[in-house]
Amino acid sequence: MTDLLAQPFRLPCGATLPNRLCKAAMTESIADPWLRATERHNTLYRRWSEGGAGLLLTGNVQIDRRVLERPGNVAIDGNGGIERLKAWAKAGTVAGNHLWMQISHAGRQSPRYIAREPMGPSAVQLDLFGNYARPRELREDEILDFIQRFAHAARTARETGFTGVQIHSAHGYLLSSFLSPVTNVRTDAWGGSIDNRARFLIETVRATRAAVGDDFPVGIKLNSDDFRKGGFSNEDCLRVVEMLNAEKVDLLEISGGTYEQPQLLGFSGRDDSATDHRRQSTRQREAYFLDYAERIRGIAKMPLMVTGGFRTRAGMEDALSGGHCDVIGLGRPLCTDTDFPKRLLARAVDEAPRYEKTLKLGSSRWLSGASPLFFIKLVNVLGQQGWYYQQLFRLADGLEPDLNRGVGKSFFAYLADEQTVAARMRKARRALDAGATPPGE
Repeated sequence: MTDLLAQPFRLPCGATLPNRLCKAAMTESIADPWLRATERHNTLYRRWSEGGAGLLLTGNVQIDRRVLERPGNVAIDGNGGIERLKAWAKAGTVAGNHLWMQISHAGRQSPRYIAREPMGPSAVQLDLFGNYARPRELREDEILDFIQRFAHAARTARETGFTGVQIHSAHGYLLSSFLSPVTNVRTDAWGGSIDNRARFLIETVRATRAAVGDDFPVGIKLNSDDFRKGGFSNEDCLRVVEMLNAEKVDLLEISGGTYEQPQLLGFSGRDDSATDHRRQSTRQREAYFLDYAERIRGIAKMPLMVTGGFRTRAGMEDALSGGHCDVIGLGRPLCTDTDFPKRLLARAVDEAPRYEKTLKLGSSRWLSGASPLFFIKLVNVLGQQGWYYQQLFRLADGLEPDLNRGVGKSFFAYLADEQTVAARMRKARRALDAGATPPGE
């Protein structure tokens, strides 16, 4: 009998995933200043392809070069790079796996050093350390344009060799922010009821499907809950899933949280009032959103994927055998151990490394004297994030991970990288806006 994790999985569109493991989407920040894919993408994704996961999801590819999630995002917006996308797709599928392009718009969650005027459903500012400007409320004609941009990006993905797409409607980015009554206070046909708030997503799915045809995988990433008072609730999620049942969706990835309540990072953005919104049973079973997936499973007609927290074979097999999901998403473990899926499938290992458990500043002398506990916690979280980013950069450069790198060093490297890449990007964007042709096009 084939092991559960190694079993192929046939999607509704007819495509088949070689196994049940997926490299989840993680922002790479390794595009060139013109927001095009680079040889670093090829190196990184070739390693992941050879690492054994049946499905790889890219970091979010933006449909609008003006508003990015992070400097170094790839964008598809009049900036060329088609041959580069083809090279990326070829490198990322060398082992016969699927490679899906995650397509996204950052919306109001684009930092000031990228977008002085981010965009959103309403002019509701992201209050996070003053790093985000007040967004401009989108006009209806802009919403309709963005729907077609999502479709164009999906068509481009198919034409350049990617084997599917995932529409990003989670974590507070543009589509996700339309779903939340906290960030969407519109009174027109794009706001108000959950059906109206979900209209942008539903119309995007329809346009995307029309652009790529019925035989091309189209997935969606959706919050199970925003974990915010008055925000997109689990009940809202269940209604959206009901609506998506009428569309041709091949894989629904369940996630949760926004920048104000980033559950996946284990940090609430508050000092002493943080609340863990995960049920105890979920923590015991290690997957962050598995309890929510169980509820969604009772309504969803499409296959489900759960990402976040999986580290053991037992936890993954339990989720599959219990019928809670069909595909297991893995993120941070693949930032250091690119071949973890292959070794897991070969039964050479039963558990992924848990570096996040030991990456702590704790009560370091240089922080504990004059800085509040909140700042130490913040640096711990962003330092861990920066630590994993630095590992991705090393992998993309053909190097091995540096497991001895410190959290504090990673934190400051992360801040420096953001500003350096952003400066180069802004210069290239000004040239592009002035009519320049990207070099090499």
